[in-house]
Amino acid sequence: MNSNTSDLRVLVVDDEESLRDIVSQVLEEEGYKVTTASSGEEALEIFSKTAFPLIITDIRMSGISGLELLERCKAISESTQVVIMTSNASLDTALMALRNGAHDYIIKPFESLDLISKVVNSAAKQIRSTELSDVRIQELEQVNRELQEKSVTDGLTGLYNHKRFHELLHNELEYMRLGDRIGSVLFIDVDYFKQLNDTHGHQVGDKVLSAIGRILQTHIQEKEIAGRYGGEEFVLFLPGVSKEEAFSAAEELRSRIEQHDFSIINIGHLPTAVTVSIGVATYPEDADNQKELLQKADEALYAAKSRGRNRVRSA
Repeated sequence: MNSNTSDLRVLVVDDEESLRDIVSQVLEEEGYKVTTASSGEEALEIFSKTAFPLIITDIRMSGISGLELLERCKAISESTQVVIMTSNASLDTALMALRNGAHDYIIKPFESLDLISKVVNSAAKQIRSTELSDVRIQELEQVNRELQEKSVTDGLTGLYNHKRFHELLHNELEYMRLGDRIGSVLFIDVDYFKQLNDTHGHQVGDKVLSAIGRILQTHIQEKEIAGRYGGEEFVLFLPGVSKEEAFSAAEELRSRIEQHDFSIINIGHLPTAVTVSIGVATYPEDADNQKELLQKADEALYAAKSRGRNRVRSA
């Protein structure tokens, strides 16, 4: 048994039962999984239900010929390899089949049964090579997707990173400027985070940031943008949301974080609650460009922290 061809499905098509039996026996001994059809019509019906990677067909049959079967099966599955069986009398037709995508041909009566194995194994090798190439392409595409995702996301929280958030915010503001639309920014800072890190260690601090990232991901609505701005700072952009609505959303988020049970981190003893302060600014009410909008939200955040933390302030 050829390990490179084991279990490869082959459709053998010929209107002569004895020839079908000979070819099937040779291929089964080589390890192929063989299905037979006594006509082009029967083969096409079988193939239409489940495409085969390899077909071996006589070229001259009543009804659908081997050449027509080749063309119609290739239309269903372009990757299918087809081997034509022909006599010297119809060699020109076999050459036409090669020009139409057949892998090879075998002249009958067969000089040697080994020739069947040789030609079919060659086709099988081509199939395996194509399959491996396809798998490799899929693997490379997956790696590329992962690299692309890593390039725009923060590894700790899974939110957009600083650079990507700025890019997305720029695009959103350009879109809003064209349509005279509004949007709001929420600048979020974890209260007493340095103290938490100093007391419990950076590992605990990282777990707190990661948990807050998950809370933000579940909090935001479709088309809203969440990012880690840096350190213990997070930022949200809410398109189409007024200052009043943004303030309410910020207050709901602040409350959700305050009530979250961070004890599941199970490292040391955290304060009774982890809280955040949030600053809100709205485009174009507070600023008509990206830099000033973020600055206004940052100023509102500073006001929230200076008034005791664990609260929301708007520009």
